[in-house]
Amino acid sequence: MIALIQRVKNAQVVVDGETVGKIDRGILALIGVQKQDHDQTAKRLAERVASYRIFPDNEDKMNLSLKDIGGEILLVPQFTLAADTKKGNRPSFASAAPPAHGEQLFNHYCVCMQNIMQEIGSEIQTGIFGADMKVSLLNDGPVTFWLET
Repeated sequence: MIALIQRVKNAQVVVDGETVGKIDRGILALIGVQKQDHDQTAKRLAERVASYRIFPDNEDKMNLSLKDIGGEILLVPQFTLAADTKKGNRPSFASAAPPAHGEQLFNHYCVCMQNIMQEIGSEIQTGIFGADMKVSLLNDGPVTFWLET
């Protein structure tokens, strides 16, 4: 499973002109699911994202996690993260999970992340699996990391 995480000042996702998810300070996480992924992969990735230290402390060093700052998170399913781009001029999606498996694991990932966020008194926001989404953000830094489990 893959998460492309971005530290943001704010972010939102719009589907058919309607805002379906919106956050202020926190993480926008684009989530990709691969064929070999399973429930434990999703749980481990949720733990890593919530605990990954990408926010500045009092000395402006990246020592604080989303959990430490009580930040917000916007989870957006993104099929294209599983693309193989090593050769040619067109991506291959052979390693990507089939839609039904991808949706099931994305939903499981959301449940895992919701359980973590409830500990700090925060809710998750999400995009819609399979929808044509318009994502906007104000990247803080910019700070962007690729995590894979």
